[in-house]
Amino acid sequence: MRRLVDIVLSGIGILLLLPVFLVIISFLFVISGRPIFFTQDRPGLEGKIFKLIKFRTMTNLKDSKGSLLPDSDRLTRLGRFIRSTSLDELPSLLNVFIGNMSIIGPRPLLVEYLLLYNVFQSRRHEIKPGITGWAQVNGRNDIEWEERFKLDIWYIDHHSFSLDLRIFLLTIKKVVFREGIMKDGMVTMPKFKGSKE
Repeated sequence: MRRLVDIVLSGIGILLLLPVFLVIISFLFVISGRPIFFTQDRPGLEGKIFKLIKFRTMTNLKDSKGSLLPDSDRLTRLGRFIRSTSLDELPSLLNVFIGNMSIIGPRPLLVEYLLLYNVFQSRRHEIKPGITGWAQVNGRNDIEWEERFKLDIWYIDHHSFSLDLRIFLLTIKKVVFREGIMKDGMVTMPKFKGSKE
């Protein structure tokens, strides 16, 4: 049933939002150039790696040593707007449609974090990652990592259709009011460096 809901909702979402896709693609092509999409390896169900798809919001500018500049220096003006409205997440509907993700679930994080998780934190891979989740509607990027993991695991232990519906509606509210987009003025979430326990 959960998979069927994901297919139906993502399919409808892609069709209804196709004009928005085309507008964003056009603006990104004119202002930022190619590539339009940002893809990155992320761990999904049981830690299986898949390619996450999002709209590209940063440039690939590097310093004199060949290292990427800080995120704040690479985030474009258009990219900042796309992120603040969560429009960068729209291509992830394709991940849901093909089965790598669900509409609701723990957000897929970086592959490099896999070796840093303790036993409790690694439980976040017991279900498919989602475009939005319990942690996203309870602080999003404005909460500490430990709290975020606790919220993810709480969802895994309590997920249901009614809870998913609640998260979906709360996500709409978060997006409309642009709550919890960035932490302490940072353009991205600080990297997870492991827990003391």
